Amino acid sequence: MPANRFGYGQFTGFELKIIQEVVTLAVFSVFAILFLKERFAWNYAAAFLCLGAAALFAFGFKSAPVG
Repeated sequence: MPANRFGYGQFTGFELKIIQEVVTLAVFSVFAILFLKERFAWNYAAAFLCLGAAALFAFGFKSAPVG
């Protein structure tokens, strides 16, 4: 998780986890296509769109801190 002393001050723990998942899946997708010769199917593209929407909801709308 990219939670270091710089990242945690700027992002919340939830936001850092979302960043980690998006980066991990993007890097693995490139690896799977180039090195494992996997085929990129339509349902993977749909899943990436859902991840993009999740990132939009996480970072596009700032909510008031709880507590």
